[in-house]
Amino acid sequence: MHTFLPGRRPLSPGNRAGLGAALVLLAVVSAVELADGPEEVHFVGLLAAVPFVAALFAVWQVVLGAGLLATVVGAVFVGVGGGQVGMAGLVNLMGIMLATGVAAAGATIRQRQSEQITELLRLAAVAQQAVLRPIGPQVGALAVAGRYISATAAADIGGDLYEALNTPYGVRIIIGDVRGKGLDAVRLASIVLGSYRHVAYERADLKLIVEDLDRAVARSVGDEDFVTAALVEERGGTLTIVNCGHPAPLLLRRGQVIPLEPPAPAPPLGFMPEVKPRVERLEPGDRLLLFTDGLGEARREGEFFPTADRAWRLLGHGTVGDGLASLETALVDWVYGRLEDDIALVLLEYAGPDGGAAVSVPSWEVGAAGS
Repeated sequence: MHTFLPGRRPLSPGNRAGLGAALVLLAVVSAVELADGPEEVHFVGLLAAVPFVAALFAVWQVVLGAGLLATVVGAVFVGVGGGQVGMAGLVNLMGIMLATGVAAAGATIRQRQSEQITELLRLAAVAQQAVLRPIGPQVGALAVAGRYISATAAADIGGDLYEALNTPYGVRIIIGDVRGKGLDAVRLASIVLGSYRHVAYERADLKLIVEDLDRAVARSVGDEDFVTAALVEERGGTLTIVNCGHPAPLLLRRGQVIPLEPPAPAPPLGFMPEVKPRVERLEPGDRLLLFTDGLGEARREGEFFPTADRAWRLLGHGTVGDGLASLETALVDWVYGRLEDDIALVLLEYAGPDGGAAVSVPSWEVGAAGS
């Protein structure tokens, strides 16, 4: 049970760590000085390190307290040693007090920088959330779930993007990956999504949407920047896919995992892609996984995560949200929790023309994708 003085807040973990480390050092130096004997003092000068140790983790108030305690202990040793305070003792005490002031100033600067970084990360996370709005669980005839897995533990900041919209031309989904990381990538992702959320309702042809997005990217980036993207449209059970340099979606059908490669390769957005659609006829219960290249590049000890081999077992059962959660768990376990790139995932399921429940198919049944 913890008790605290009225009006006092408990020390934060950082302050406790800094104060604890300082007290340990103070105790060690004191023990060494005591073992050396009371005749002369030889190690009091080491107490100047006490406030610096505290400043590694604690705020300046704690640093001053640790430095004051070190000064008092040093004065006791200096006063006892030889029975009088000599010039060397005064120099040692002045050194401890000077070190305390310097350490407190350093702690103040570190604390301000930490607060600024925390605020920037918070704002970036808010920006990321504004860019990637929640999708699903139902969009038109599709059950849809999206998931963003950040390689940055501090915040979900990156350039992977996705969106699902129910338009007059059917359900339209985009997934993309901006070259680069950080706030610049988030900015470009927001430009792509902002343009897509407008033109997806206006353009009847996915090729025209690609042209609009390509112009938006070209206006906003340099010569070496680009965005890979895949656009999917479901209309009346017909699936149309256009791909701009992006990993091919995976169709999960009756135990099979089928990569839906484009009829011809096309460059990413920003390089004037000329796309050729791939058309598939969906069956009730079909699932489609869209993902960014962070999934395909995730590896441990040089071995890539076997997405296609594990896709049906991980994604073919339960809800689409459950499937993505299972995939994320397996992926993080595969790389021992160390991802090198952000990953965006979208899993959708076609329930049939009536929008009813999908038919459950045993995993041993095998089917083929439509032409």
